[in-house]
Amino acid sequence: MAIHTISKFIEIIGYFAREIVYFYVTEVKPSQNLSMMSFAELKNNRAILRPMEPLNFAIQLAQQTGDLLCNYYQRSGIHAQLKADRTVVTEADLAADELLRSRITAAYPDDGILSEEAGTVYPVGKSAVWIIDPLDGTTNFSLGLHYWGISIARFVEGFPTLGVLYFPLLDELFTATKWGGAHLNGARLKVQPPNPAQPTSFFSCCSRANRFYEVDIRYKTRILGSAAYSLITVARGSAVLAFEVTPKVWDFSASWIITEEAGGLIEPFSGENPYPLVPGADYGVKSYPLLTAATPELLAEGRSKIRRRAS
Repeated sequence: MAIHTISKFIEIIGYFAREIVYFYVTEVKPSQNLSMMSFAELKNNRAILRPMEPLNFAIQLAQQTGDLLCNYYQRSGIHAQLKADRTVVTEADLAADELLRSRITAAYPDDGILSEEAGTVYPVGKSAVWIIDPLDGTTNFSLGLHYWGISIARFVEGFPTLGVLYFPLLDELFTATKWGGAHLNGARLKVQPPNPAQPTSFFSCCSRANRFYEVDIRYKTRILGSAAYSLITVARGSAVLAFEVTPKVWDFSASWIITEEAGGLIEPFSGENPYPLVPGADYGVKSYPLLTAATPELLAEGRSKIRRRAS
């Protein structure tokens, strides 16, 4: 058992080493590293990408998917329907999902894919797996509200190694790589704890928070309608705390690594830690209440002021 564990550890370290070496020897010039480019440059330089560099590939793919979704968004009469789990899906979700999966499969044929819309089981026998949410904030999208976007994350051995969130109508592109920091529109993203005493300080949560929990938070409450965006409001310095009650792995995979790489705190409010993700597990039936904060003190405050309602 010990020999097997050591062997597996060496294998994982080797994989990360190859990824890091490839990142620095790629033919993409340093000035073409998309996470470091300004947002204007990102919009005007999509053709420079080498598809085998994972972060740049994910950024390009998120932007292409955003273009597709914007075309749907501008149409009238988007038809929304309820899935078995009572969440909303539209034809735009399905078209975006098809685009994401086809491009990932073409560029990374050896990687697995876990998608909200097509295949919620974590692939078996795949070292690297892409977790995608083609349209986070579908209800907002169908109602003509701007808080919706695309979430792309890449996992290695069950842990996130990169995350990309793109919200086209907000002009916000969040990126992060493990040990590489987080960026918002090309600028380094570092948590700046808001002053809780400021009257503009707010608490971001979902519509289910008050239904299932007693919430006694002293800050103004905002419900944005996108789990991925809600969870990064702390990382971008907007919210004091963020709490999502029933997010699935595709809702938080990118937000999690972006928050951590920005210096924020994100952890399960109750129950098990989702990582490492387990091959063969169906994550379509698993939800993880998550709490994010800028500091340990604010995290502790959130835990003390949110309590599960009696059944």
